[in-house]
Amino acid sequence: MSDNTDCALTARAPDAALLSLHAGALTLELAPAVGGAIARFYSTQDEYVQHWLRPATAAAIAAGDVEGMASFPLVPFCNRIRQGRASFDGRQIALAPNRGNSPHTIHGNGWQQPWRVTAHDTQSAQLEMTHDGQDWPYRFHATQLMTLREDRLTVTIEVENRDTVPMPLGLGHHPYLPDRRHARLTVDVKAMWGGDAEVMPTTLQTPPLLQQLRSGVALAEVVQDNNFTGWRHHAQVDWPAVAERSRAARLVLGADAPLDYFVLYSPAEHDFFCIEPVSNCTDWLNLTDHPAEQIGGRVVAPGEYARATFWLAPSWP
Repeated sequence: MSDNTDCALTARAPDAALLSLHAGALTLELAPAVGGAIARFYSTQDEYVQHWLRPATAAAIAAGDVEGMASFPLVPFCNRIRQGRASFDGRQIALAPNRGNSPHTIHGNGWQQPWRVTAHDTQSAQLEMTHDGQDWPYRFHATQLMTLREDRLTVTIEVENRDTVPMPLGLGHHPYLPDRRHARLTVDVKAMWGGDAEVMPTTLQTPPLLQQLRSGVALAEVVQDNNFTGWRHHAQVDWPAVAERSRAARLVLGADAPLDYFVLYSPAEHDFFCIEPVSNCTDWLNLTDHPAEQIGGRVVAPGEYARATFWLAPSWP
Protein backbone atom coordinates (compact mmCIF):
# COMPACT_ATOMS: atom_id res chain seq x y z
CA MET A 1 0.00 0.00 0.00
CA SER A 2 1.20 3.49 -0.64
CA ASP A 3 2.75 5.46 2.23
CA ASN A 4 -0.16 7.83 2.74
CA THR A 5 -2.32 4.96 4.05
CA ASP A 6 0.39 3.10 5.96
CA CYS A 7 1.15 6.06 8.21
CA ALA A 8 -2.15 5.82 10.11
CA LEU A 9 -1.76 2.12 10.86
CA THR A 10 1.04 1.18 13.20
CA ALA A 11 0.00 -1.55 15.62
CA ARG A 12 0.37 -5.22 14.72
CA ALA A 13 -2.59 -7.56 14.93
CA PRO A 14 -2.72 -10.19 17.67
CA ASP A 15 -2.89 -13.85 16.75
CA ALA A 16 -6.61 -14.60 16.61
CA ALA A 17 -9.13 -16.20 14.27
CA LEU A 18 -11.06 -12.93 13.95
CA LEU A 19 -10.06 -9.29 14.08
CA SER A 20 -12.80 -6.91 15.24
CA LEU A 21 -13.16 -3.23 14.39
CA HIS A 22 -15.71 -0.87 15.95
CA ALA A 23 -17.13 2.55 15.11
CA GLY A 24 -20.27 3.77 16.84
CA ALA A 25 -22.93 1.09 16.48
CA LEU A 26 -21.04 -0.72 13.72
CA THR A 27 -18.83 -3.79 14.14
CA LEU A 28 -16.69 -5.41 11.47
CA GLU A 29 -15.20 -8.86 12.05
CA LEU A 30 -12.45 -10.00 9.69
CA ALA A 31 -11.13 -13.51 9.04
CA PRO A 32 -7.70 -12.81 7.50
CA ALA A 33 -6.66 -16.47 7.34
CA VAL A 34 -9.87 -17.38 5.52
CA GLY A 35 -9.18 -15.74 2.18
CA GLY A 36 -8.82 -12.26 3.64
CA ALA A 37 -12.58 -12.29 4.13
CA ILE A 38 -15.11 -10.25 6.03
CA ALA A 39 -16.80 -12.61 8.48
CA ARG A 40 -19.49 -10.30 9.85
CA PHE A 41 -20.65 -6.69 9.46
CA TYR A 42 -23.42 -5.58 11.77
CA SER A 43 -24.97 -2.84 13.91
CA THR A 44 -25.89 -3.12 17.56
CA GLN A 45 -28.36 -0.62 18.92
CA ASP A 46 -30.36 -0.97 22.13
CA GLU A 47 -29.51 -4.70 22.18
CA TYR A 48 -30.93 -5.05 18.66
CA VAL A 49 -28.47 -6.58 16.14
CA GLN A 50 -28.81 -5.96 12.42
CA HIS A 51 -26.53 -8.02 10.18
CA TRP A 52 -25.90 -6.05 6.99
CA LEU A 53 -24.11 -8.98 5.37
CA ARG A 54 -24.91 -12.65 5.83
CA PRO A 55 -22.92 -13.53 8.97
CA ALA A 56 -20.39 -16.35 8.96
CA THR A 57 -21.20 -19.14 11.38
CA ALA A 58 -18.67 -20.36 13.93
CA ALA A 59 -18.52 -23.64 12.01
CA ALA A 60 -17.70 -21.87 8.73
CA ILE A 61 -14.92 -19.91 10.41
CA ALA A 62 -13.47 -23.00 12.06
CA ALA A 63 -13.60 -24.92 8.77
CA GLY A 64 -12.03 -22.09 6.78
CA ASP A 65 -15.07 -22.06 4.49
CA VAL A 66 -14.56 -18.93 2.37
CA GLU A 67 -17.97 -19.23 0.73
CA GLY A 68 -19.50 -19.20 4.19
CA MET A 69 -18.06 -15.74 4.89
CA ALA A 70 -19.87 -12.41 4.55
CA SER A 71 -17.65 -11.17 1.70
CA PHE A 72 -14.28 -11.99 0.18
CA PRO A 73 -11.84 -10.28 -2.21
CA LEU A 74 -11.68 -11.03 -5.93
CA VAL A 75 -8.02 -10.86 -7.00
CA PRO A 76 -6.52 -10.95 -9.67
CA PHE A 77 -9.77 -11.40 -11.60
CA CYS A 78 -13.51 -11.57 -10.99
CA ASN A 79 -15.87 -14.39 -11.84
CA ARG A 80 -15.02 -17.17 -14.31
CA ILE A 81 -12.46 -17.79 -17.04
CA ARG A 82 -13.75 -20.38 -19.48
CA GLN A 83 -11.99 -23.71 -18.93
CA GLY A 84 -9.31 -21.72 -17.07
CA ARG A 85 -7.71 -20.94 -20.43
CA ALA A 86 -6.81 -17.62 -22.03
CA SER A 87 -4.02 -15.91 -23.92
CA PHE A 88 -2.64 -12.48 -23.13
CA ASP A 89 0.19 -10.64 -24.85
CA GLY A 90 1.69 -13.87 -26.14
CA ARG A 91 1.54 -15.67 -22.78
CA GLN A 92 -0.72 -18.68 -22.33
CA ILE A 93 -2.78 -18.75 -19.13
CA ALA A 94 -3.76 -22.24 -17.95
CA LEU A 95 -5.55 -22.34 -14.61
CA ALA A 96 -6.72 -25.34 -12.64
CA PRO A 97 -10.40 -25.67 -11.67
CA ASN A 98 -10.86 -24.23 -8.18
CA ARG A 99 -14.51 -24.65 -7.25
CA GLY A 100 -16.58 -27.82 -7.15
CA ASN A 101 -17.02 -29.70 -10.40
CA SER A 102 -16.88 -26.63 -12.62
CA PRO A 103 -14.12 -26.59 -15.26
CA HIS A 104 -14.16 -22.78 -15.25
CA THR A 105 -11.65 -21.22 -12.85
CA ILE A 106 -13.39 -18.61 -10.72
CA HIS A 107 -12.60 -15.46 -8.70
CA GLY A 108 -8.81 -15.55 -9.01
CA ASN A 109 -6.74 -16.98 -6.17
CA GLY A 110 -6.81 -14.34 -3.41
CA TRP A 111 -9.97 -15.79 -1.89
CA GLN A 112 -8.27 -19.17 -1.44
CA GLN A 113 -5.11 -17.86 0.25
CA PRO A 114 -4.50 -16.68 3.81
CA TRP A 115 -3.89 -12.94 4.18
CA ARG A 116 -1.61 -11.33 6.76
CA VAL A 117 -2.71 -8.54 9.06
CA THR A 118 0.16 -6.08 8.71
CA ALA A 119 -1.36 -3.23 10.69
CA HIS A 120 -4.56 -2.26 12.47
CA ASP A 121 -6.17 0.07 14.97
CA THR A 122 -9.69 0.12 16.41
CA GLN A 123 -11.29 1.30 13.15
CA SER A 124 -8.89 0.20 10.39
CA ALA A 125 -7.07 -2.92 9.29
CA GLN A 126 -4.61 -3.66 6.54
CA LEU A 127 -4.43 -7.18 5.08
CA GLU A 128 -1.82 -8.35 2.56
CA MET A 129 -0.99 -11.34 0.42
CA THR A 130 1.77 -12.12 -2.10
CA HIS A 131 1.48 -14.37 -5.14
CA ASP A 132 4.74 -15.76 -6.52
CA GLY A 133 3.48 -16.77 -9.96
CA GLN A 134 2.27 -20.33 -9.51
CA ASP A 135 -0.78 -21.20 -11.62
CA TRP A 136 -1.73 -17.58 -12.38
CA PRO A 137 1.51 -16.83 -14.25
CA TYR A 138 2.21 -13.35 -12.84
CA ARG A 139 3.76 -12.26 -9.58
CA PHE A 140 1.81 -9.66 -7.63
CA HIS A 141 1.27 -8.23 -4.17
CA ALA A 142 -2.24 -7.39 -2.95
CA THR A 143 -3.45 -5.21 -0.08
CA GLN A 144 -6.88 -4.65 1.41
CA LEU A 145 -7.46 -1.60 3.58
CA MET A 146 -10.66 -1.80 5.63
CA THR A 147 -11.82 1.44 7.23
CA LEU A 148 -14.85 1.56 9.52
CA ARG A 149 -16.66 4.79 10.35
CA GLU A 150 -19.92 5.34 12.19
CA ASP A 151 -21.88 5.48 8.93
CA ARG A 152 -20.04 3.10 6.60
CA LEU A 153 -17.42 0.52 5.80
CA THR A 154 -14.92 1.42 3.08
CA VAL A 155 -12.72 -1.21 1.43
CA THR A 156 -9.80 -0.39 -0.86
CA ILE A 157 -7.98 -3.12 -2.75
CA GLU A 158 -4.59 -2.38 -4.26
CA VAL A 159 -2.43 -4.65 -6.41
CA GLU A 160 1.20 -4.16 -7.39
CA ASN A 161 2.51 -6.00 -10.44
CA ARG A 162 5.79 -7.56 -9.27
CA ASP A 163 6.38 -9.42 -12.50
CA THR A 164 8.65 -8.43 -15.38
CA VAL A 165 5.83 -8.22 -17.94
CA PRO A 166 2.44 -6.46 -18.11
CA MET A 167 -0.30 -8.27 -16.18
CA PRO A 168 -4.03 -8.37 -16.95
CA LEU A 169 -6.03 -7.58 -13.83
CA GLY A 170 -9.54 -7.56 -12.46
CA LEU A 171 -10.57 -6.52 -8.94
CA GLY A 172 -13.72 -6.76 -6.89
CA HIS A 173 -15.43 -8.08 -3.78
CA HIS A 174 -18.15 -10.68 -3.22
CA PRO A 175 -20.68 -9.54 -0.58
CA TYR A 176 -23.36 -12.00 0.52
CA LEU A 177 -26.51 -10.31 1.84
CA PRO A 178 -29.20 -11.91 4.03
CA ASP A 179 -32.97 -12.32 3.75
CA ARG A 180 -33.49 -12.49 -0.01
CA ARG A 181 -37.17 -13.26 0.46
CA HIS A 182 -37.84 -9.75 1.81
CA ALA A 183 -35.13 -7.73 0.05
CA ARG A 184 -35.80 -5.12 -2.62
CA LEU A 185 -32.92 -4.10 -4.92
CA THR A 186 -32.70 -0.82 -6.81
CA VAL A 187 -29.80 -0.41 -9.24
CA ASP A 188 -29.37 1.39 -12.57
CA VAL A 189 -27.54 -0.69 -15.17
CA LYS A 190 -27.30 -0.33 -18.95
CA ALA A 191 -27.11 -3.91 -20.24
CA MET A 192 -26.80 -7.53 -19.08
CA TRP A 193 -24.53 -10.30 -20.28
CA GLY A 194 -26.77 -13.25 -21.09
CA GLY A 195 -25.14 -16.58 -20.37
CA ASP A 196 -25.17 -20.22 -21.32
CA ALA A 197 -26.06 -23.17 -19.08
CA GLU A 198 -22.65 -22.88 -17.39
CA VAL A 199 -23.16 -19.17 -16.59
CA MET A 200 -20.61 -18.07 -19.17
CA PRO A 201 -21.39 -14.87 -21.11
CA THR A 202 -22.63 -15.17 -24.67
CA THR A 203 -24.52 -12.02 -25.71
CA LEU A 204 -25.08 -8.51 -24.37
CA GLN A 205 -28.81 -8.01 -23.80
CA THR A 206 -31.33 -5.37 -22.65
CA PRO A 207 -34.12 -7.48 -21.07
CA PRO A 208 -37.15 -6.01 -19.22
CA LEU A 209 -35.34 -6.84 -15.97
CA LEU A 210 -33.20 -3.72 -16.45
CA GLN A 211 -36.20 -1.41 -16.02
CA GLN A 212 -37.40 -3.46 -13.06
CA LEU A 213 -34.01 -3.05 -11.40
CA ARG A 214 -34.06 0.71 -11.99
CA SER A 215 -37.49 0.97 -10.38
CA GLY A 216 -36.72 -1.49 -7.59
CA VAL A 217 -37.47 -5.20 -7.69
CA ALA A 218 -38.33 -7.77 -5.03
CA LEU A 219 -35.55 -10.35 -5.14
CA ALA A 220 -37.95 -13.12 -4.11
CA GLU A 221 -39.22 -12.78 -7.70
CA VAL A 222 -35.78 -12.73 -9.37
CA VAL A 223 -33.51 -15.69 -10.07
CA GLN A 224 -30.29 -14.43 -11.65
CA ASP A 225 -26.56 -15.02 -11.95
CA ASN A 226 -25.45 -12.36 -14.41
CA ASN A 227 -22.98 -9.56 -15.08
CA PHE A 228 -24.25 -6.08 -15.89
CA THR A 229 -22.56 -3.22 -17.73
CA GLY A 230 -23.13 0.52 -17.40
CA TRP A 231 -23.54 0.35 -13.62
CA ARG A 232 -23.84 3.82 -12.10
CA HIS A 233 -21.79 2.80 -9.04
CA HIS A 234 -24.77 2.85 -6.68
CA ALA A 235 -27.07 0.04 -5.54
CA GLN A 236 -29.65 0.16 -2.77
CA VAL A 237 -31.15 -2.75 -0.85
CA ASP A 238 -34.23 -2.25 1.33
CA TRP A 239 -35.72 -4.66 3.82
CA PRO A 240 -39.11 -3.97 5.48
CA ALA A 241 -39.84 -4.39 9.14
CA VAL A 242 -41.01 -7.97 9.66
CA ALA A 243 -41.52 -10.25 12.64
CA GLU A 244 -37.83 -11.20 12.90
CA ARG A 245 -36.64 -7.65 12.16
CA SER A 246 -38.34 -4.95 14.18
CA ARG A 247 -37.12 -2.08 12.00
CA ALA A 248 -36.92 -1.41 8.27
CA ALA A 249 -33.33 -1.45 7.08
CA ARG A 250 -31.36 -0.11 4.10
CA LEU A 251 -27.89 -0.82 2.75
CA VAL A 252 -26.28 1.25 0.00
CA LEU A 253 -23.38 -0.18 -2.00
CA GLY A 254 -21.23 2.44 -3.69
CA ALA A 255 -18.01 2.22 -5.65
CA ASP A 256 -15.51 4.18 -7.70
CA ALA A 257 -13.99 3.34 -11.06
CA PRO A 258 -12.66 0.87 -12.11
CA LEU A 259 -15.45 -1.09 -10.38
CA ASP A 260 -17.66 -0.31 -13.36
CA TYR A 261 -19.47 -3.66 -13.54
CA PHE A 262 -22.12 -5.22 -11.33
CA VAL A 263 -22.97 -8.84 -10.60
CA LEU A 264 -26.30 -10.02 -9.21
CA TYR A 265 -26.54 -13.55 -7.86
CA SER A 266 -30.04 -14.29 -6.60
CA PRO A 267 -30.42 -18.08 -6.22
CA ALA A 268 -33.82 -19.70 -5.91
CA GLU A 269 -32.54 -22.33 -3.47
CA HIS A 270 -31.07 -19.93 -0.88
CA ASP A 271 -32.24 -17.00 1.22
CA PHE A 272 -29.07 -15.01 0.59
CA PHE A 273 -28.08 -13.03 -2.48
CA CYS A 274 -24.93 -11.32 -3.76
CA ILE A 275 -24.36 -7.88 -5.25
CA GLU A 276 -20.78 -7.60 -6.43
CA PRO A 277 -18.83 -4.50 -7.51
CA VAL A 278 -16.27 -5.73 -10.04
CA SER A 279 -13.90 -4.33 -12.64
CA ASN A 280 -14.31 -7.03 -15.29
CA CYS A 281 -17.10 -9.15 -16.65
CA THR A 282 -16.95 -12.93 -16.63
CA ASP A 283 -14.35 -14.35 -19.05
CA TRP A 284 -13.19 -10.90 -20.16
CA LEU A 285 -9.83 -12.26 -21.30
CA ASN A 286 -11.61 -14.33 -23.95
CA LEU A 287 -14.04 -11.62 -25.08
CA THR A 288 -11.51 -9.35 -26.74
CA ASP A 289 -13.67 -8.96 -29.86
CA HIS A 290 -15.98 -6.77 -27.76
CA PRO A 291 -15.34 -3.11 -26.92
CA ALA A 292 -13.42 -2.46 -23.71
CA GLU A 293 -16.41 -0.76 -22.06
CA GLN A 294 -18.38 -4.00 -22.34
CA ILE A 295 -15.81 -6.31 -20.73
CA GLY A 296 -13.59 -4.19 -18.45
CA GLY A 297 -10.34 -5.32 -16.91
CA ARG A 298 -7.07 -3.44 -17.23
CA VAL A 299 -3.38 -3.99 -17.82
CA VAL A 300 -0.84 -3.17 -15.11
CA ALA A 301 2.77 -2.58 -16.10
CA PRO A 302 5.64 -4.05 -14.07
CA GLY A 303 6.08 -2.08 -10.86
CA GLU A 304 2.77 -0.27 -11.25
CA TYR A 305 -0.26 -0.33 -8.93
CA ALA A 306 -3.99 -0.60 -9.53
CA ARG A 307 -6.55 0.37 -6.92
CA ALA A 308 -10.31 -0.08 -6.44
CA THR A 309 -12.61 1.20 -3.68
CA PHE A 310 -16.15 0.38 -2.63
CA TRP A 311 -18.23 1.11 0.45
CA LEU A 312 -21.26 -0.17 2.31
CA ALA A 313 -23.45 2.45 4.03
CA PRO A 314 -26.18 1.05 6.29
CA SER A 315 -29.13 2.94 7.71
CA TRP A 316 -32.59 2.59 9.22
CA PRO A 317 -34.83 4.75 6.98
